Amino acid sequence: MGLFDFASNIGKKVFGIGDADAAEQVKTEIEAFNPGVSNLDVSMDGETCTLTGECESAEAKAKTVLMAGNVMGVGEVVADGLSAPEPVVVEEDHYYTIESGDTLWGIAAKTMGNGAKYTEIFEANKEVIQDPDKIFPGQKIIIPKA
Repeated sequence: MGLFDFASNIGKKVFGIGDADAAEQVKTEIEAFNPGVSNLDVSMDGETCTLTGECESAEAKAKTVLMAGNVMGVGEVVADGLSAPEPVVVEEDHYYTIESGDTLWGIAAKTMGNGAKYTEIFEANKEVIQDPDKIFPGQKIIIPKA
């Protein structure tokens, strides 16, 4: 898990382009909904966000990357400095990029075969999606294993 690409012109706006304290604002955003990361350090170089710290699980690491990448102004996330235990994988979660017109119900129907499972998607992404009615095109989320 090294470099991740995101659309820098979409996402949650937490800083202005060129803000000197952009890294601190991204860090504050992640820590506000802490997915299980400690000793977090964030640096910004243009649109590249570099993360370091210790994650309590592989899931916490993935959510930390998603939270940083879904901030407007972040185009890439470098996560080589985030440590996490190796996941015990039986069936792997996968990522989904929200498209215009998507709803969590529709995404659940498309990816999990049942729209009512949207609550599982919401729970898997509660640090990334604070309100299930407020998702946006280009946002990346985790689709939990079936």
